[in-house]
Amino acid sequence: MIYADGNIFLLQTANTSYLFRRTNSGHLEHIHFGSSIISKECYQKAVEAGDLEQAFKNGKDGLVAIADAIGPKHYHGGGNMNIYSAEHKDTFLEMLGLEMSSFGKGDIREPFVELTYADGNTTVDFQYYSMKVTDGKKALKTLPSSYDDADVSSDSAAKRDKTQQLIITLKDPGYGTSLEMIYSVFTDSDVITRSAVLHNESDKDVRIDRILSTQIDFDTPSLKFTSFHGRWADEMGIHESVCTGGKVVCEELAAGESGSRSNPFVIVSDLDTDENHGECYGFNLVYSGNHYEALSSNAKNMSRFVCGIQPVGFNWLLTPGSKFEAPEAVMAYSSQGYNGMSIRMQDFVRKHIVRGSWRDRARPILINSWEASYFDITQNSLVSLAKEAKKCCIELFVMDDGLFGKRNDETSSLGDWYENKKKLPGGIKELADKINDLGLMFGLWVEPEMVNEDSDLYRAHPDWAVAVPGKPHSTGRNQMNLDLSREEVQDYVIDAMKKVFSAGNVAYVKWDMNRIFSDRFSASLPADRQGEFQHRYYIGLYRIMKELTESFPEILFEGCSAGGNRFDLGILSYFPQIWGSDDTDAFCRLDIQRGYSYGYPASTVGAHVSACPNHQTLNTVPLETRFEIACPGCFGYELNLCEMSDSDKKVIAGQVEFYKKWREVFQFGDYYRLPDYGYMIVSKDANRAVAFAVEKGSRPNNDYRKIKCKGLSEDKLYNVTNRVVPLNLKDFGSLVNTIAPVHVKQDGIIHNIMDKVVHLNGEEQKAVATGAALNNHGLALNPNFAGTGYNQDTRIMRTGDSRLYTFENILANP
Repeated sequence: MIYADGNIFLLQTANTSYLFRRTNSGHLEHIHFGSSIISKECYQKAVEAGDLEQAFKNGKDGLVAIADAIGPKHYHGGGNMNIYSAEHKDTFLEMLGLEMSSFGKGDIREPFVELTYADGNTTVDFQYYSMKVTDGKKALKTLPSSYDDADVSSDSAAKRDKTQQLIITLKDPGYGTSLEMIYSVFTDSDVITRSAVLHNESDKDVRIDRILSTQIDFDTPSLKFTSFHGRWADEMGIHESVCTGGKVVCEELAAGESGSRSNPFVIVSDLDTDENHGECYGFNLVYSGNHYEALSSNAKNMSRFVCGIQPVGFNWLLTPGSKFEAPEAVMAYSSQGYNGMSIRMQDFVRKHIVRGSWRDRARPILINSWEASYFDITQNSLVSLAKEAKKCCIELFVMDDGLFGKRNDETSSLGDWYENKKKLPGGIKELADKINDLGLMFGLWVEPEMVNEDSDLYRAHPDWAVAVPGKPHSTGRNQMNLDLSREEVQDYVIDAMKKVFSAGNVAYVKWDMNRIFSDRFSASLPADRQGEFQHRYYIGLYRIMKELTESFPEILFEGCSAGGNRFDLGILSYFPQIWGSDDTDAFCRLDIQRGYSYGYPASTVGAHVSACPNHQTLNTVPLETRFEIACPGCFGYELNLCEMSDSDKKVIAGQVEFYKKWREVFQFGDYYRLPDYGYMIVSKDANRAVAFAVEKGSRPNNDYRKIKCKGLSEDKLYNVTNRVVPLNLKDFGSLVNTIAPVHVKQDGIIHNIMDKVVHLNGEEQKAVATGAALNNHGLALNPNFAGTGYNQDTRIMRTGDSRLYTFENILANP
């Protein structure tokens, strides 16, 4: 809900308040963003009345009184601070919390906007001009943005507590520029978003040197900044910085993508915030290019957070009568630690970023051919792999790279989107039909944003590749970026992909992008506008993605950029899921997927079980552990089933059966991070849940391990059991001789025969308990093996082993 009268502004959800006011000088002073300043009862009263003013005993006057009480008081500035103007001698912008800031009138902190006017002036002073509140959520024109599709046609809770927007217009006197500050309130997920649109209403050019998306000023000098960094095949590493003075930054400077180096999702929190306690703010950007997030502190009493397009390397010539849209920023607050914030952010992404026919649909279990075959594919080998997948009840077969042009390795044919008839004599259609006849959906791989120099496309249109004319250029993975800032290149990609996606019954597309940018230059832009290239590239890419996803609404698209090099809300606005990492090593994925969980729902993260030794690390991890780590995501397999033993394929078939039963929980439940790399996922109705425990360093005599649950309904009674893990006799090594009547030589004939005929399973733990007991104390696990005895209830969890536990409400399953 929103209250706004031109002087005071309150954005309100059930748990969060965002409050600011207009000063006498016409600036917007930020007062509060955090826990609600009204009670739940008062908020509900306002919802029922359809009027936020009803939440205050004295209406508007009550809100003004609250703002006066909690807002900062400033009467005199510091000795060398600048007075804003002769008319406003008590206004010192450096001391104020502001909704947006600029240089030139006294605020010398991190700016929201920097402009250069035609006369060379760089002083910018936007002042309040007007405001309006509208119902619903209006989309940006040039960029993806959040949306709301709630049914408000009837007198329902959604209608009374609907999504709303506040649009405030600011003007810079004398220069004919206006800045729209757009605030959107999503009450169903406790999230507020911000964006900005700059208009040039003058008859002269204006150069944009910087324009960000959100700015939050905090009245504390000490905050923690959590960001997520990495590299190819090692994404989303958690990094914490304490900012008590100066500035800490998360940014992608020049890669041209949101990046594996620095993801645009960040967290600002109190110093002592942990997973379940303390105040924290999650911020993300609906954008896929270079980005900038910064937390600064004056070391005395204030901090400022900003995020938006990376200013370095960016500028934009705003011609008369034109406008520029900044990407939308997403803001989620919680007083219940990182888990509380994550659930709100994940809900928002699921409901208001991901869209289309696959938004709420369970993702199919797939097998991808890449690590089974790499480029060495034929129709027969692919069909053989699909047949084995069908025996395991897998649902979707994906043919990865190697189909198009003369692509037998990574050096050629990107851009040539015609089928290789030597590999597939009947083309995509015949292969898709054969896969469909087996009872599987069919999917394929493309990399439309790239071109190899050894390709028909490059030979015909070398100027379509991103390079500085007449200068040597750099390549990545033997390929070049196509210049998608050019409309004719966009049209080529759209037309080529439409032909590919129509060539057969294609149900899934993996859209790859395997290099970062270099030699950023567009032959279609004049010299003084090359700073626009990277942003124009993404405007073009978003046009392509919008056209194709609308033309093929039933295709499930998965984004990929050398793994998680472009895992962001911009891509998720078109593609419901993104490949999390090219690293499929289970224990690496444990870190990577835990990092994603802070800001992204499991239904958006591609996660597969691969072969061992792993192809990226050569590590070996038990098949069951690989499965359980991959479960909270868009699940599948990436290995050669044709070369696996019958016993392993039987295990995989059992995994698939289990996953199908619990898929809705894994993909759409509330995700809680537990200590020691555990997780717990609870269905929205709290009737079903899964919990995961992993052993990263086994120790003997461990009888006191427990899972302290999160999110269960305290008054419900749950049946608890674990997923029973198969064991091999050989797992016990020479200990078999403590019970065998004769000595058994390790790996000898008798040992191998015994291993085949003796079938063992791990423990089966069963319990019944209330949600209150499980949440507040925890589930005590069976004692782990310690070398002093063994029976059927002993938990075997060696280093590298894991265990899934399931929880079902007894009354929901009579």
